[in-house]
Order: sequence, then structure tokens, then C-alpha cells
Amino acid sequence: MKLKTVDIIIPAYKPGGKFDLLIQRLLRQSYPIQKIIVINTKAGPFPWETVGLDPKILVREISSREFDHGATRNMAVGMSDAEIVVCMTQDAVPKDNKLIENLIAVFDDETIGCAYARQLPDDKCDVIERYTRSFNYPVKSFIKDSSSIEKMGIKAYFCSNVCAAYRRAYYEEAGGFVKKAIFNEDMIMAARMLKLGYRCAYVAEAEVIHSHNYTCIQQMKRNFDLAVSQADYPDVFQGVRSESEGIKLVSMSASYLVRIGKPWLIVKLIIKSAFKYLGFLLGKNYKKLPQNLVLRCSSNPKYWIDVNKESQKCD
Repeated sequence: MKLKTVDIIIPAYKPGGKFDLLIQRLLRQSYPIQKIIVINTKAGPFPWETVGLDPKILVREISSREFDHGATRNMAVGMSDAEIVVCMTQDAVPKDNKLIENLIAVFDDETIGCAYARQLPDDKCDVIERYTRSFNYPVKSFIKDSSSIEKMGIKAYFCSNVCAAYRRAYYEEAGGFVKKAIFNEDMIMAARMLKLGYRCAYVAEAEVIHSHNYTCIQQMKRNFDLAVSQADYPDVFQGVRSESEGIKLVSMSASYLVRIGKPWLIVKLIIKSAFKYLGFLLGKNYKKLPQNLVLRCSSNPKYWIDVNKESQKCD
């Protein structure tokens, strides 16, 4: 069987040591990679010695004003002619040299439009975040389609550009990633593919090491942006359950903390969950909030400045 052509897309911003490791491990993958396309937002030093390791690595630089979660990735796809494009973030490190091989294998099924990898916690990850990773990225693979929405709610649309692959033909049919995206361009793409009749695969055998220990404020801002993206795309998210998954995660996390003999961490879990929910509620209702509060709640204030400029042009 003829191998499908694969390109990797990595937006970069002040990349650090994990980016170096990511590039090195991508160059050692068992599955042939055609190109590694890095879109670097210029903001200080850049590891040119790392991207110079192989001629298949292409770098395009953009200004911070030009960056957008959806449009920047669309730009990179435009630099690719591969059948499958794999989006990754600069801090996602392949666990082994089988990442791409395992992730791409599901595309032998012509109904698969997108697939995403399992995210494992790194050594510095705290107990609660470790459990969250296992909740969102279980050990068993599965496939979702439009019929999964009734049972899974919003999780049917879940897909993460930390490490996700897209069939080029279906990506184009779905219109590419949304432009002016504050967040969630990956879930919106997965949702549109499901609505077109294609399927989304979670591939547990494809593993990347990726986790964060967010503070309460950072988590609130992240959930604010997530909810804004849901409010801005009612055609995708309206009528789809979302809060129930959060409640389920908190309940199961609390049970896990008791089970491992660390019940005192439940206080931390409740506080962090409250900040998450506050961010989500504010984001869902951002159109009712004053602009200065929106800017303080968002982790991407530049997005709002650009939105305001576009609004003034229309006026």
C-alpha cells in the first residue's frame, strides 16, 4: 500500500528546550515526514541551529499582529501539499519514534477525517493535573461520529492541536480552520467534520508528553477563552451539553484523591474548579461584560484589540 504523505505544522513563540526535543524526535520518527513547517511569531531569539538540522524543516516568520490560532495554521497548511497534516504545539514532545506512524494508521479508514494523540503528564505535573490527563486521554482508543453527540455531549467534538492529524481533502471541504479564532479551532474543525459525516479518532497508541500546572487565574482565563469560542460559534456548540463533563471530572477527581490517600487536595481541586467555572460563565456571557473586564479575563488580550479594530472598520 502506498504511504500517505505527511507534513507537520508547528506554530512557535519564544520556543524553549521542549521545542528542540520535539524537532529532534520528529526527525527520528519511523514514519517518513515530508516537511516540518514552523510558523514563528517573532519575539526574541529563535533556535535556528535546531531548525537547521534537516532541510525538510521550513520556517516562516510572522509578527505578533499577524498571529491567529486558526489563520496561522491555515497559512501553514497552504505551504503543504501533503495528504495528511499534523498540527503540534512547540511544547508537545513525542514519547517515542512511533508517534506519527500510530497516529496516521487510522487514516486507512476513509471515513476518518481527523485524529488526535494521547497526552501524557511530564515529571513536574501535579497530582490533580495528572488525573485530568488520564480522564481526558484514557488508555483505550475510540472513534467518534455524529451519533456520539447524544451520549458524549461536547466531548464528541474534542480534538487537540497539541497533536492532531487532519485529512487534507476533508479539512478543505470543512472550510479550513476558522479565522479570528481566540481558541478551540481544533474542536470547531472536528465538529464540522462530524457534521459532514466523517469521523474523529482518538489514538491512545500515539503519545506525546504535554502538561501544564496552571494557576487558578491562568485556568480561569483559559476557560474564559474556551467559552468565548463556544459563544461565537452557536452553529457548532448550541444545544450541546458541556457543563456536565466538568462536573463529572470534579467528582471523579475527588474520588481519586480519596482513593490514593490525599483527601486534603480536594480543597485545592474545589478552588481550582471554581475558578474554571467562573471563567466559563464569564466567557459564555462576554457580550454583556464591559470591555475592560473582558481584557482582564482573557489570556489573549491582543485578540480583542484586533476585534475592536475590525469592528471600527465595519462602522
